[in-house]
Amino acid sequence: MASRNQDVGELSRHFESLTDPRDTRNRHHLLVDVLVIAVCAVTVGCDGPTAIARWARMKEEWLAGFLELPHGIPSRDCFRRVLSALKPSAFQKCFESLIADCVARHGAGPIRLIAVDGKTMRRSHDRAAGLGPLHLVSAWATEQGLALGQVATADKSNEITAIPELLDQIDVSGAVVTIDAMGCQTAIAEKIVSSGGDYVLAVKENQPKLFAALHDFFTTHLEDDLAEVPHRSHETRDEAHGRVDERFYHTAKLPADFPLRRQWPGLKAIGCATRITTRPDGTETDETRYYIASKYLSGRRFADAVRKHWGIENSLHWVLDMNFREDENRTRERILGDNLSWLRRFAISKLKQHPEKDSLRGKMQSAGWSDDFLAEVLMLHFRRTAYRSVVLWAGLRDC
Repeated sequence: MASRNQDVGELSRHFESLTDPRDTRNRHHLLVDVLVIAVCAVTVGCDGPTAIARWARMKEEWLAGFLELPHGIPSRDCFRRVLSALKPSAFQKCFESLIADCVARHGAGPIRLIAVDGKTMRRSHDRAAGLGPLHLVSAWATEQGLALGQVATADKSNEITAIPELLDQIDVSGAVVTIDAMGCQTAIAEKIVSSGGDYVLAVKENQPKLFAALHDFFTTHLEDDLAEVPHRSHETRDEAHGRVDERFYHTAKLPADFPLRRQWPGLKAIGCATRITTRPDGTETDETRYYIASKYLSGRRFADAVRKHWGIENSLHWVLDMNFREDENRTRERILGDNLSWLRRFAISKLKQHPEKDSLRGKMQSAGWSDDFLAEVLMLHFRRTAYRSVVLWAGLRDC
């Protein structure tokens, strides 16, 4: 067990370069101790400073095995003050090496697809202070299931200004960045291309001229299955609950006479994705979405970029609401809410990497019951013999 404690204690070194925001006269607890406890507590489902302090008191003996704790367990007010004072961008910066280490240990290869999307914490509004709910724009490595960064905005309309700031915080070189129609802006396309990445941007009526040009092109050329233009295609068919979903993906090289081609930095291809749904009663519905891209992808890779973009909804946002109850969280302080939200996203990233065949909720529960399992989740050191020997966790698993 001592070696496992050392593994978790290694978290401390990632926070050593962080400037302590507290007044030197009132520092009774080490900053790294406060932050390591917060990381551990949020991973097992704690939703705020009170729960973090309560969990830490119950785990004081275990925590003392790898933290200094010169004055014991910090109070809930200490956790609140620290997490309310830390600059979110600096706090997230400390996790860069942890995320890189997670990718290396998981052996999932380089990050190729990054989905960028926003999420609103619906109950975080503060009407007395004239503040609406906190809105967060996140970057998600869809193939690895890793949170790469986030930026808070005042409301959903400010995603346009938040996305470039988020792109400055993460490394997009060699990756394809996917963004929904809100992020289909020339400045955002320029930011991605100049940073060494590529983009696949959804296009809707918020870019009326571009949308009309794409609609006209594909409406005309799909009549003869794009026979007259260089293109790549991919098809999928899914059946579930009596419903059949057929999806058709087409990406075409940017035509020389395509309108607005000079307005979009790095534009190399255009695409469309059509879904035809047949219901059990025989009725059909169809929907077509349009895209612009800075790279002429294969049909399959274009399909992956389009479909896996929604992984940020299913694998991150849904999990935050269902397992961490983020939509119900009433944290009103903006910086505190931002930092707690980042800790939840980091926790999801770590929990997803653990190879145990269990739901994410099940892994959270196991981490709460077993210190050994929590150490494995945080540092991903898989010593399977010791792992299986945890009596409480193994006993519950056999019930």
